[in-house]
Amino acid sequence: MAWTFFQRVVEERILEAQRAGAFDNLPGKGKPLTLEDQSWVPDDLRVAYQILKNAHVLPPEAELLKDIHTLEDLLKYVEDEGERKALAKTIQNKIIRLDLLKRRSFSYDTARYYGARFVAKLTRR
Repeated sequence: MAWTFFQRVVEERILEAQRAGAFDNLPGKGKPLTLEDQSWVPDDLRVAYQILKNAHVLPPEAELLKDIHTLEDLLKYVEDEGERKALAKTIQNKIIRLDLLKRRSFSYDTARYYGARFVAKLTRR
């Protein structure tokens, strides 16, 4: 019942603003809206997803992927062998964190094995 009261108040305020001309000079007036397909986002998360998207906040997985790609690009230009190893180790740790966030099931030994191979590959010239 409180929600319907709230809806009525909101509708009244919108109508008052329309009558006062508050929406007359908005950018894009008269143009069709470009709506994004968010069918892949669960209904109960769509509002939160849109708020985070508008605030340019990435999910942790996307943030880690972005960091990994940036560090891999940086690694191409690093000359010092010690810095290359440290950077490769950072990339390895971020990949492990990303895998854990994705809830992949693998043992820590497996992650260390492939991580070591990855570091060896990146530090080779």
